[in-house]
Amino acid sequence: MNVLSLFDGMSCGQMALNRVGIKYDNYFASEIDKYAIKVTQHNFPNTIQLGDVTKIKSCDLPKIDLLMGGSPCQGFSFSGKQLNFNDPRSKLFFEFVRLVNECQPKYWLLENVVMKKEFEQVISNHLNVEPIKINSSLVSAQNRERLYWAN
Repeated sequence: MNVLSLFDGMSCGQMALNRVGIKYDNYFASEIDKYAIKVTQHNFPNTIQLGDVTKIKSCDLPKIDLLMGGSPCQGFSFSGKQLNFNDPRSKLFFEFVRLVNECQPKYWLLENVVMKKEFEQVISNHLNVEPIKINSSLVSAQNRERLYWAN
């Protein structure tokens, strides 16, 4: 199985796959923060770092079975300025959509913050599915609700 994780951070997606026992052959990560990459490579040295999500082309990758990510939330968060897709970081959501369409993975998962319904609906319309709201307190010490879209 080949995994592509966008906005990979310190590779929490890889941690989750390992904890539940899901085996994968290749884990491709798109991340630009040098500190997050350093942590990932320390914990998961076989991670294949791809860098900037806007530069990834599906034709340069093998068949992707699982595509996952949590696109930047600053434009959606209630604690921010509510710029939605006018925030260049939150606009990166469309890179997730592009790669889902290009790679056509068997499975995909997108995570983001709870946001205004109008922003949520734009994302849902692009992914053709409504999100599920899950509180992180189910699996961690954090009390944080998040939205998950998946096929």
